[in-house]
Amino acid sequence: MLFDGLNQNRDFEGIQLLFDEMVGDSSNNGISSFTAYNRVIQYLAKAEKLEVSFCCFKKVQDSGCKIDVQTYNSLITLFLNKGLPYKAFEIYGSMEAAGCLLDGSTYELMIPSLAKSGRLDATFKLFQEMKERNFRPGFSVFSSLVDSMGKAGRLDTSMKVYMEMQGYGLRSSATMYVSLIESYVKAGKLDAALRLWDEMKKAGFRPNFGLYTLIVESHAKSGKLDIAMSAFKDMEKAGFLPTPSTYSCLLEMHAATGQVDSAMKLYNSMTNAGLRPGLSTYTALLTLLANKKLVDVAAKILLEMKAMGYSVDVSASDVLMVYIKDGSVDLALRWLRFMGSSGIRTNNFIIRQLFESCMKNGLYESAKPLLETYVSSAAKVDLILYTSILAHLVRCQEEENEKHLMSIRSATKHRAHSFMCGLFTGPEQRKQPVLSFVREFFQSIDYELEEGAARYFVNVLLNYLVLMGQINRARCVWKVAYENKLFPKAIVFDQHIAWSLDVRNLSVGAALIAVAHTLHRFRKRMLYYGAVPRRIKLVTGPTLKIVVAQMLSSVESPFEVSKVVLRAPGDSVMEWFKKPIVQQFLLNEIPSRSDILLHKLNTLFPSSAPEIRSLSPPKPLIARRAM
Repeated sequence: MLFDGLNQNRDFEGIQLLFDEMVGDSSNNGISSFTAYNRVIQYLAKAEKLEVSFCCFKKVQDSGCKIDVQTYNSLITLFLNKGLPYKAFEIYGSMEAAGCLLDGSTYELMIPSLAKSGRLDATFKLFQEMKERNFRPGFSVFSSLVDSMGKAGRLDTSMKVYMEMQGYGLRSSATMYVSLIESYVKAGKLDAALRLWDEMKKAGFRPNFGLYTLIVESHAKSGKLDIAMSAFKDMEKAGFLPTPSTYSCLLEMHAATGQVDSAMKLYNSMTNAGLRPGLSTYTALLTLLANKKLVDVAAKILLEMKAMGYSVDVSASDVLMVYIKDGSVDLALRWLRFMGSSGIRTNNFIIRQLFESCMKNGLYESAKPLLETYVSSAAKVDLILYTSILAHLVRCQEEENEKHLMSIRSATKHRAHSFMCGLFTGPEQRKQPVLSFVREFFQSIDYELEEGAARYFVNVLLNYLVLMGQINRARCVWKVAYENKLFPKAIVFDQHIAWSLDVRNLSVGAALIAVAHTLHRFRKRMLYYGAVPRRIKLVTGPTLKIVVAQMLSSVESPFEVSKVVLRAPGDSVMEWFKKPIVQQFLLNEIPSRSDILLHKLNTLFPSSAPEIRSLSPPKPLIARRAM
């Protein structure tokens, strides 16, 4: 009676004092009033005395007195309304332990709060419990479950609850539609998202800006450009201005599928709307225009990009690389001229790539200025690049082109060119014998970095020297290259059983010189030291077999030709070595009656093109060049 009176007078301080007195009396006398305790907590909870009510709740709980269902519900409602869900969950835990159940209104508050906290299993359990107790779930309960289950990726459960809500006669809200569509889009289930999108519009709800953006971008990224563009047009009609992100997504996907007209239309629409395209958008558009060989349009876009404040050197160089890789050398040169006139620079790697493309296509007049630009910008011409130019000279058939190539070799300013010039001069100008001169050059090579490049140079150089009839100089180069272990496994002495020469990894000219020089070594070993092996083998492989066999047949050699090897018994070779013509052949030069041979040399020389070189440098060297 006293508590009721104090509550009517809103004397909550009096209630608290009386409650404390009552707790003290009950602990002294062992008497407690179940009804009074619960009534006090309920009064304080309804008056939103949060701290006092919870304090009284804890005192009653500690005293061992039973707390009724209504008190639990009052406290939970208070804490949820005050935005303290975790405190409410704590009280609910005590309630569960005591075997008490929530009432209908508390279910309505508890389920959305639990769902928002991410405790989805507990939420769904309460939802099921609510229905079993014949409480009718309200819209907020359904909405919270649909939203939380969808965001957690439990799409089947989310859709089941959504359908159940409709069974209760409740109508979906715009927010619920948005939540469902977002969940299905994020899960990649675009067909289901589109069905909900259509259902939403039929229900009379207007999609918001964020939802339009989501539908457009998700369908664009998945390649469904027709649907994306349809939604995009609806978005514009609805009065929403698409963001740069939406424009970019559509434009980049149209660019990726090669749709020039659509991509350009989007670009113009975007810039007319005053929006600034991003770097990735410009890159995609320029790549598309480059691939379609629309040089003038690409130039216009690049200048607009520059006017927007972007640095365009990299983008312009990327377009240049597209033309180079495509083999469109004329377009690449045209684009490079445009870059120069617009004050746009490229890097030395690309200049070199374009130079090599010009060389490959026989555009020597265009190639030389590129090389001069490359050299003047402090880039070093390496041995591989110099050798590739020499290989072009080896294959050259026209005198005019030979002049261009000689001029290009000179423009490299590479030490190999000085070596080549010295090699063809007389001993008076050179001031040292050929062999010493060659040794000096090869000693200057850094074999850790340039071993593969040096092998490539030797092979092409020996082709060149053989074609020029410089056999003695060629033998000096082979001798020094072998001394420097550039071809360590070429010659093998298996004591008295077999001696062999392996020329499979050599160019045609190198193979011929190697055979002549090595047979000369074998002859000295056999005639002067009396060492005669059972057999001698020349391992040629299928490519070089005919050329080597033709050369040796001119001096009636005993070597028999099999699939990839020329072989002969040691005794037969010994007798052959004693013939004067053989001695002259091995000491001096390859016989001159070789028109067929020279023709074959010309067609079998290694190419300067990296992809079809007969002797490519090792992979680490290529990687270093790319860097």
